[in-house]
Amino acid sequence: MPPRPSTFSIAARDPETDAVGVAVQSKFVSVGAVVPFVSADAGAVATQSFANVAYGPDGLDRLREGRDAEAVVDALTSADDEAPSRQVGVVGLDGEPAAFTGDECHDYAGDLQGDGYTVQGNILENAETLTAMADAFEETDGGLPERLIAALHAGNEAGGDKRGEQSAALYVAKPEGGYDGRNDRWIDVRVDDHDGPIDELERVFKLYDVTLLEREAPDETRELTGEAAAAVAATLADLGFLDESDAPEGDAAGSEAAEGDAFGEPHREALETFRGMNNFENHPVPVLEDAIARGWEDAEGEGEDRLVDAVWHGLSRLDRV
Repeated sequence: MPPRPSTFSIAARDPETDAVGVAVQSKFVSVGAVVPFVSADAGAVATQSFANVAYGPDGLDRLREGRDAEAVVDALTSADDEAPSRQVGVVGLDGEPAAFTGDECHDYAGDLQGDGYTVQGNILENAETLTAMADAFEETDGGLPERLIAALHAGNEAGGDKRGEQSAALYVAKPEGGYDGRNDRWIDVRVDDHDGPIDELERVFKLYDVTLLEREAPDETRELTGEAAAAVAATLADLGFLDESDAPEGDAAGSEAAEGDAFGEPHREALETFRGMNNFENHPVPVLEDAIARGWEDAEGEGEDRLVDAVWHGLSRLDRV
C-alpha cells in the first residue's frame, strides 16, 4: 500500500467572486500534486488519506453534470472498494459542501462543514485542528486565498499533523482568472518540501499575488516621504537599482528623505527598474510607490523581501478584479 500522508485541507467557494479552491498541508512530499482538484465550471475536490486521485476528475465531472456535493461523494465512495481508507471533501458551485472520512483512516481523522466550505484531516493531533480551521476561515477578513491560508495556519497551530510538516498547496479557480484570462487557473502555488511549508506558501502566494493578480485602481496615491523614503532608497541602492550617490547617507531619520522631498526622479527611475526586473508591470510606478508608502511599516523581512511585502500590504486594501 502506498504511504498515507497525514493531511489537513479545506475546500471552499466564494460566492462574491465565483472562485473555488483548495488549500492543503501534509507530511508528504508534493501534496499539491495529489490532493487538490478545482475547476471554475464545476467546484473543488480534495482527495486524501490513501488518496484516490481519480476522485478529482471524476468528482468534477459529476459536479458539471449537476449533481450536488453529497451525491458526488456518495457516487465516488460507493464505487470504491477501498473507500474505508479514503477521505474526500467536495464543494460545488452552489456552495453546498459534503465530505467522507472512511472508518479505516488513521486517528485523529474527521471532517467538518460550514457555509460554503468543508475541512477534513487525518493522522491529526486532535479534533481541534479542524474546528480551528473552520473558525479561522469564517472569521478572517479578505479574499478566498487569504481565508484559505488562514485556515491552514490555524489548523497547524491547533495541533496539525501528528507526523509534522513537509508540503503545502493553494489552488483556486475563477472564470477567466488565469494568465491573460485564457483559463480559470487563478492561483496555483505549491511548496513541495520545506520545514515550514505554510509560512513559505504564504510568502510565495504574496509574490504571486503582486505579480499576476489584478487589483482595482486606487482613488488616490501617496508619495514616499520621510524615513520610509530614505529606507526604500537605501534598499534600492543596495540592490543595485539606484546609484549610490542618489541614496541617503547615514541614519534614515536624519537624511534629506526624512524632510519629505528626497524621493525624487532618480528614485522613481530605480523603482521603475525594480518593477521591470520583478515582473510587477500590473502596477504603474505611482501605484507601486503608493503601495510601498502604505505598507512599509507593516512589511517584514529585509531588502527585496521587505519591498515585496510592503507592496503586498499596500495593495491589500484594493479589491482584486
